[in-house]
Amino acid sequence: MSRPLLEVIALGPADARRAAEGGADRIELVSDMDASGLTPDPATVEAVRAAVDIPVRVMLRDRDGFSPRDLTALRLTTKTLRGAGATEFVLGFLSPGGGVDLPAVCELLDVLDGASWTFHRAIDHAADRAEVWSALRGLPGLDCVLTAGAPSGVADGLDVLAAEAAAGVPVLAGGGLRPAHVAPLRAAGVTAFHTGGAVRPEGRWDLPVDPALVAEWRATLD
Repeated sequence: MSRPLLEVIALGPADARRAAEGGADRIELVSDMDASGLTPDPATVEAVRAAVDIPVRVMLRDRDGFSPRDLTALRLTTKTLRGAGATEFVLGFLSPGGGVDLPAVCELLDVLDGASWTFHRAIDHAADRAEVWSALRGLPGLDCVLTAGAPSGVADGLDVLAAEAAAGVPVLAGGGLRPAHVAPLRAAGVTAFHTGGAVRPEGRWDLPVDPALVAEWRATLD
């Protein structure tokens, strides 16, 4: 098996440096975890890009939930973030009926102009997962889908994640991920993992990323 990817959530340059020091392969950069992760400001993007050499994926999300508050403003923000050095992104919207909101997604993809991106955990709250995978197939730049397999987290979604990975879809496993989940997911073919609270002391978002905890995850994955 190839070396699995470890993505770590960072809130700023100090988190990013600590994550890279511990062996993270990629950063997901967000703000405001009280709202489950929103778009960071351009200055933070610039600072993180200057702090680390590993890839940084920037969240495009202007409120908690899975629909944009102001898509026009978010589109303008995305252009600004690209100017600040953002080259990879995270986004994902659902329609009121629980399907992928393709018009909203494509509005931002037009600004991304082929940049790599992740469809985030909106899939875990969709009405029909199979329809989501079908709708996402072929979208430019999409290379993984962050999912726990269930709204409640990986512990309840292991079988779903294993089945989807075995089917060859690009799963980025995260959302309540624990070390005990790694072996069965690796055996099923999952090659990318995402964590945030688990690499902070006591899982607290007000405490910084701990490089030693990141290193433990690196060792578990390897």
